Amino acid sequence: MYLNTPPRRTIRLTRRGRLALIATGAVVAGTAVAVPLLSLESESAARPTSLVIPEGWRAGQVYDAVDKALSLPAGTTKGAIAKAGLKLPNDAEGNPEGYLFPATYPLEQGGRKATPESLLAYMVDTAGKKFNGAPIAAGAQRNAMNVYQAVTIASIVQAEAASKADMGKVARVVFNRLERGMPLQMDSTLNYALNRSTLRTNAADTRIDSPYNSYTRMGLPPTPIDNPGEDAMRAAINPTPGDWLYFVTVKPGDTRFTADFAEHQRNVAEFNALHRGASPAR
Repeated sequence: MYLNTPPRRTIRLTRRGRLALIATGAVVAGTAVAVPLLSLESESAARPTSLVIPEGWRAGQVYDAVDKALSLPAGTTKGAIAKAGLKLPNDAEGNPEGYLFPATYPLEQGGRKATPESLLAYMVDTAGKKFNGAPIAAGAQRNAMNVYQAVTIASIVQAEAASKADMGKVARVVFNRLERGMPLQMDSTLNYALNRSTLRTNAADTRIDSPYNSYTRMGLPPTPIDNPGEDAMRAAINPTPGDWLYFVTVKPGDTRFTADFAEHQRNVAEFNALHRGASPAR
């Protein structure tokens, strides 16, 4: 039990959306950043040699990008999951969400053109190497969770944090709410359920019947909600110390974390006023 928890309908933890670009270019080391070097959709451009998967893309976005990169009919890559032989954790139950690691992947290896199966396997194998090593596994155990749960938290952090600096704080909000038996109430999980990205969540959204509705369901969502990068994973196993329960990105560069609901309400009012083009009432 917890005391003085405000009604669920009044809580808004986040006000963020995320857009990503498809990009191609030379193979680079480390996690890739989405930079529009060469559009996959450009008919006049040279044939792309690699595919960049940005941090925070959902599986559906990855499937679409692979289809476009390989000039395949829409839905081909999604349909290839079952025969790709992906080395996923048992908890994933065959769903690669969270394990399509964001990086730059070559579209040709050893003179052979990549296939949907080979690209998906490459992504999942890369995630396995990143996530199953001692630092992540030990960090997950230290926080009384398994690696799949850590990836799920990292996916929320990836979707919610406005900056790398905020990631540890967002992770701490997740842990603080879980420890207090509070619903996470993250807009990013609703966006995942509704297959959208938006800054706005209305009351009807918070009542949808979905296992990803973290306003009405307790605990973590059943799967990750995107494919997180290494920074988000580090934040998930090493959350910043703090007592925060709420946060809102009032404007770019201004994300406010607090443990006080009244203060959070004022921050949300300021966010709403800014988006209406007016000043908050005093």
